[in-house]
Amino acid sequence: MNLFNVYPLFNINPVKAQGSFLWDENGQQYLDFYGGHAVISIGHNHPHYVERLKNQLEKISFYSNSVENKIQQELAEKLGLLSGYEDYSLFLCNSGAEANENALKLASFHNGKKKVVYFSEAFHGRTSAAVAVTDNTKIVAPVNESENFIKCEFNNSEELEKIFAENQNEISAVIVEGIQGVGGINLLTEDFILKIEKLCKENNSILILDEVQSGYGRSGKFFAHQEFDIKPDLITVAKGMGNGFPIGGVLISPKFEASYGLLGTTFGGNHLACVAGLAVLEVIEKENLIQNSEKIGAYIEEKIKHFPHIKNIKRRGLMIGIELDQACADVRKALLFEHFIFTGNANDKNVLRILPALNISEKESDLFINALEKTLKSIDAKKEIIEFK
Repeated sequence: MNLFNVYPLFNINPVKAQGSFLWDENGQQYLDFYGGHAVISIGHNHPHYVERLKNQLEKISFYSNSVENKIQQELAEKLGLLSGYEDYSLFLCNSGAEANENALKLASFHNGKKKVVYFSEAFHGRTSAAVAVTDNTKIVAPVNESENFIKCEFNNSEELEKIFAENQNEISAVIVEGIQGVGGINLLTEDFILKIEKLCKENNSILILDEVQSGYGRSGKFFAHQEFDIKPDLITVAKGMGNGFPIGGVLISPKFEASYGLLGTTFGGNHLACVAGLAVLEVIEKENLIQNSEKIGAYIEEKIKHFPHIKNIKRRGLMIGIELDQACADVRKALLFEHFIFTGNANDKNVLRILPALNISEKESDLFINALEKTLKSIDAKKEIIEFK
């Protein structure tokens, strides 16, 4: 049996990782400035994280949600305290897509409505309803298509008002990312997010903030939406929540009433996942990683802002989109194969996406900064050679 070939792969096989570095099977070292889509929040194999998981593995790694698991409550309390949402409840699952599925379902249960508003360049997952509110027709199968999902242009308040006016009393929820990641690090305007909240309140619709990529200190605040004076009804989390161990969750406003069987999962909130989640929060708190995220993000922006071929830098904390004046594919390949640095791309082909661990240092960042400068300067040198010939 072969693997189902759905991933275009770089010919690199990492076999070891520590902090912000990876090593392949040939011993080549790589700087990780992408964290596997923002998953690695506290660095690879952080000693506290490894120790927590090892200790739990020796006790019990899994049992279903038919019995008590007090580590779940410990995780909920810690997450509530650090995020500022102590009065919310937590439903644990396994991934960002699953978190968004449950959030959309919970919203519809709550108000009995069917329609959901989502935005251009949105990415919320690849499963049933999550992919239906993802703006990528290539990954939306016919079975996922429905008139219940309405797309609105991102940051367009007039179009959003029109959608609500045309679908009076039918909109169950509006789902929006704290910062659009896959879309290219697209930032919400304050006017727009306040308009979303206002329309949701006026129309008994649920505001779902997808913080799967932008949460957990990534933006320089615990959640990206905390830049604004809003309080969503539901907040979805995953990626950096477990530093590589599969875990996701939904933070749920007190307005929602739980009942047995309303939501459910087999693997969600298992013992190992909860310990991974606790370890991440403990490291974020102890090492002041939210503050470090903003500090190092600002440091990187300041160092690179005058480099050639950079049109714009879109940034909150260590969620950085470097918009070039051309497609970034060749730059990304040069960084990987000439300088041995992992970076990411986006739907916008000109945007180089940077998502390093939150404990990245200035010294490690300088490796990326110097490599990016050399790579961008080499573009003009190569053009001159071609023109000379």
